[in-house]
Amino acid sequence: MRTRVLAALLLAATALPAPAVAATGTEPVHVEGELPSGATYLMDVPADWNGTVLLFSHGYSAGPANPAQNAPDDATKTLLLKKGYALVGSSYATTGWAVTDAVPDQLNTLTAFTDRFGAAARTIAWGRSYGGLVTTAIAERFPERIDGSVSLCGLVQGGVANWNNTLDPVFALKTLLAPDTGIPLVNLPDQTAASAAARTLTAAVDAAQTTPEGRARIALAAALHNIPGWNQPTQPRPAPTDWDAQQANQYTALKGLLNAAFNRRQEAETRAGGNMAWNSGVDYARLLGTSSVRKEVTELYKKAGLSLRADLAVLNDAPRIDADPSAVAWMSRTSSFTGELTKPQLSVHTIGDSLVPVQTESALKRAVTAAGSGALLRQAYVDNAGHCTFSPAEQLSALHTLEDRLDHGRWRGTDAESLNSRAVAADSTTPARYVTYRPTPYLRPYDLAHPADGVSPGGTGR
Repeated sequence: MRTRVLAALLLAATALPAPAVAATGTEPVHVEGELPSGATYLMDVPADWNGTVLLFSHGYSAGPANPAQNAPDDATKTLLLKKGYALVGSSYATTGWAVTDAVPDQLNTLTAFTDRFGAAARTIAWGRSYGGLVTTAIAERFPERIDGSVSLCGLVQGGVANWNNTLDPVFALKTLLAPDTGIPLVNLPDQTAASAAARTLTAAVDAAQTTPEGRARIALAAALHNIPGWNQPTQPRPAPTDWDAQQANQYTALKGLLNAAFNRRQEAETRAGGNMAWNSGVDYARLLGTSSVRKEVTELYKKAGLSLRADLAVLNDAPRIDADPSAVAWMSRTSSFTGELTKPQLSVHTIGDSLVPVQTESALKRAVTAAGSGALLRQAYVDNAGHCTFSPAEQLSALHTLEDRLDHGRWRGTDAESLNSRAVAADSTTPARYVTYRPTPYLRPYDLAHPADGVSPGGTGR
């Protein structure tokens, strides 16, 4: 991938000659442009630029709209510009699982910025959701282009781990709720087939939600993705033993996950050239035993009068899915991580994320620790439900914490109290909810530091 990216950077350097223009005057400068790849970009440089450029990588876009973005949201963007930061970011040339476009497009946007405004004193890469994966790819593979990075609610578990973990809940739903439907879970030929599969499984889930037995099985499927029982800011936070309320929230989240499990999977399979996920050799009883919500599952099975052991045996005895080794190799090469950091990274997550569960942070720490880069990584947690539901204050606090690390050469104030203090100082009008937290293990980790977790020559997993 690095060879292809370097070729793209060379093309951009020859195709986009531009005189250096200093950010001078009393008015901010707003620039919109297009890269040779077809990606568009945005640049905003305040008149009192502080010398730091923030390279923002946006989240997953299914299209067809594909606007460039250079900040997480308008409120945060306004605060950053007031504080003197230059903001840049691209659309990526394509939508979907676009990492092979996103990385060179982001780096080429950075080159275009330097050509126009001159070299920055400091460059920080940051991104949200899928953009956290793009940011981490830049941090690992092109550390010479940045000084540090921030991942917000990122897919920092990497691509192979993501698609394996997305397979498990739908495998459980199909096996336990719709065993005779013939729903394809992988090797989806097109978006029409993906949508049809999602509709069929959604109907089965809706029907199951009307019975105690069905609700228990839905909770089991949710547990295999570590879907928390509080996962949207609009939901009242259930009591720790309110299993019914927690399951109702998981039911809603699981229905939302089906789009990723089918439509987004089909798009990614097209890029990878086949199915990049497997559950061969997976022990679902063991996975449930590690899940953050296993207690809820056991209680709901008791309430429904069902045998959890019997259902787990059904899952373990069901025909399994093998991956296409070449597709796994593509996903691993482009979208998985070594854990080898050479510049500081701060990774931040909400604790109630159902789409990209907070346990992804455990997967990142596992890889970084194995690679011997643990001193460069810090992780922080926000006590809120939902995916990427950070306040502007919390996002600025993360940025300032990384800047403090770059200024002093060591991490300082990465505890929840210090992060909240920085958040209030940055913007006292929005919440500061950092909390001391330790996520449970990611259920299906895969990274380049642990090749034994990969696919065997026969095409099966562990």
